[in-house]
Amino acid sequence: MTPPVRHPGAAGKIAKRAAVDPFIVMDVMRAAGDYARRAAAENLPGVLHLEVGQPSTPAPRLARAAAAAALEAEALGYTESLGVDPLRARIARHYRDRYGLALSPERIAVTTGSSGGFLLAFLAAFDPGDRVALASPGYPCYRHILSVLGIEPVLVEAGPETKFQPTPELLEAKAGRIDGLIVASPSNPVGAMVSPEALANLAQWCDRRGVRLISDEIYHGITYGMTAATAAALSDHAIVVNSFSKYFSMTGWRIGWLVLPPELVRPIERLAQNLYISAPAISQAAGLAAFDATEELDGNVRRYAANRDLLLEELPKAGFDRLTVPDGAFYIYADVGAFTPGGPNGDSLDFSRRMLAETGIAATPGLDFDPARGAHFMRFSFAGSTADMAEAARRLKAWHNKARR
Repeated sequence: MTPPVRHPGAAGKIAKRAAVDPFIVMDVMRAAGDYARRAAAENLPGVLHLEVGQPSTPAPRLARAAAAAALEAEALGYTESLGVDPLRARIARHYRDRYGLALSPERIAVTTGSSGGFLLAFLAAFDPGDRVALASPGYPCYRHILSVLGIEPVLVEAGPETKFQPTPELLEAKAGRIDGLIVASPSNPVGAMVSPEALANLAQWCDRRGVRLISDEIYHGITYGMTAATAAALSDHAIVVNSFSKYFSMTGWRIGWLVLPPELVRPIERLAQNLYISAPAISQAAGLAAFDATEELDGNVRRYAANRDLLLEELPKAGFDRLTVPDGAFYIYADVGAFTPGGPNGDSLDFSRRMLAETGIAATPGLDFDPARGAHFMRFSFAGSTADMAEAARRLKAWHNKARR
């Protein structure tokens, strides 16, 4: 019998899409884990996690109780690909209660976190070769997922004059066609919000040009004195992405949702059926109960506000005196150029490594969020406990004072 012909190197092939840039914050999280193990062995100060955008609180009590009950009473098998009907209906009711928007539950798709939602949305709305605009600095996985799918990310470099958000004027200045626009309010890493009026202008700009608007609203509920608007109320063609990870404090449950234009409901359903069948049944049970935990969850937001105020007061005393003041989310974006004078490449990465090694504080380099300008920025997450924020400020001040001597 003649053996099969094998092409040289075929067995070891790695797809080009696997060369996607890393999500640097996860690399920092791994390094923080390594530091924590070394700290335990060498009696060093424990690690403080200011790198990852993850509440330090567990899922709300009602959600945990619902999950426990589901474990005892339900088979927890597959669900319909768009999610269980009670959860879809409860999400629709959430839009009525919070935004005064009458929304059909049929337009809701429950997803495996916002990450699964973005993947489904990009697959359904764009073809390879399409071009999607997004603000820089911004959440890195937008551009990474788009690139993996053969869609071109069009970075719109934004600054404090537009609150680090895209505007019609900035979009008009980009060469070439634009097929989609991603807007995040509150944004990551800056915590900046788009006013209801500005979001309406962006939605109108997109509708006039046939540009698909994707609105990342995963930090809704975590705002400081400003009102968040939903794009679902402003355009019949917008896709809204939301999640139980941030306000609902359920990152590891991997549960989120999409609000879809009617024309995308069935395409998204077909994609979900084939890509992952359904979101986890136990997470859907917990998510349904989480909507009734607002008292507990709003208490978390009050803690974030206290953490924000603490760091805004204390970080300048540690030399970080060029900070963004976030309108929402739980991040402070700090210009650390004074600490990284060595050039445009890799400074914030080096600074991150040095800060972790010398203080035990993990934070995320700005290069994760802004490839062109992020070398001189760091993102500090204040989603942890107030005690951890106070300890981080104490360590950073001591570090700064030691460096000055």
